[in-house]
Amino acid sequence: MATIARSLQRLLPRQSAPPALKDHPASLYQVLSRTPNVVGKEIHQIRWSQKHISDSFWHVTRAQFKCNGTHGKAWGKLYWKGKLVTTGRDEPIRGGLKYKWKYGRSAAPTS
Repeated sequence: MATIARSLQRLLPRQSAPPALKDHPASLYQVLSRTPNVVGKEIHQIRWSQKHISDSFWHVTRAQFKCNGTHGKAWGKLYWKGKLVTTGRDEPIRGGLKYKWKYGRSAAPTS
């Protein structure tokens, strides 16, 4: 699958590549809008990994997108260092445009 995406990226001009083909960290809404179903996805801010905070992530429960996935709202449950922090209902995910996001759980960088 990755080789197909890379092949398509080579055929398309750099600036007009659709968001689904980009795999680099981006805003929360750009990363989530790359997949058709965001419910159940795990996502984290890349700065958490840079600060050596591991096993922290948001478990996305719902999302609404505007402007072709560049803006919107997202809700989920926060897991911090492996423990569920959110009590009760899901809460809005803050900092969607302010920080860079990536799929998966945060992990301390290996050097």
